Amino acid sequence: MKESIINQELLQPYYVWSKSVRIFHWVNFISIIGLIFVGLVILYNKSFGISPEGKILLKTIHVYIGYIFVFNLFIRIIVLFSSNKYSNWKAILPFGKKYQKSLRTFIKETKVGTPPHYLGHNPIARIMITALFTLLTMQAITGLVLAGTDLYFPPFGNKIAAWVAVTDENGKIREVTPGSKKNIDPNAYKEMRDFRKPFITLHVYAFYLLLIAIFLHIAAVIISEIREQSGLISAMFTGQKVFSKKPIDYDD
Repeated sequence: MKESIINQELLQPYYVWSKSVRIFHWVNFISIIGLIFVGLVILYNKSFGISPEGKILLKTIHVYIGYIFVFNLFIRIIVLFSSNKYSNWKAILPFGKKYQKSLRTFIKETKVGTPPHYLGHNPIARIMITALFTLLTMQAITGLVLAGTDLYFPPFGNKIAAWVAVTDENGKIREVTPGSKKNIDPNAYKEMRDFRKPFITLHVYAFYLLLIAIFLHIAAVIISEIREQSGLISAMFTGQKVFSKKPIDYDD
């Protein structure tokens, strides 16, 4: 007990995550939870007895949540070029000779029970964060395409609608409605659905990979928090981690 109190007194706070990074993290977390929940209901709509109208409504909700997700991700990608040294591209991408050396050192010292402490992402975490960003970007791009092919929503909806819609006697494109075949050219619609297939396939498989990546990410965070007791979780609220000795990637 006495030793625990002494260790707590020796802990020093270090600022690491900026406010913008923390906001991105929690908006991303909430929007992904919403997208996963609604997406699963859409995917298994027949098992839930969802009507065609209900499915369109769920897709609409999914897309609106998706817009929040995409906008948030877009802002984060921009911030990657201007954020501090612990949350920019150089601190995330697992490339370069310096990274390879730090990865070997981290693995070696972890095996003997003395893993080096990092204020930012450790070398293993950088692989996970890169994988997450890749999967999130894939979901964002494919999701926007599917929003156009399913609901004729922006940013591609107008072009998709013009592709599949018939024209009147004056050459004006007739209005089309999600879920309805009224004013639809059957041949053009089939072409559009064929175009859509690889995007929906990639969206679904990336979704399952994202679920696995999220599970591994959460598990790694919990394990690291238990081992290091550095305030890894609370840092996403406060912006600060705590260490008994200076992290190896810290600069005064």
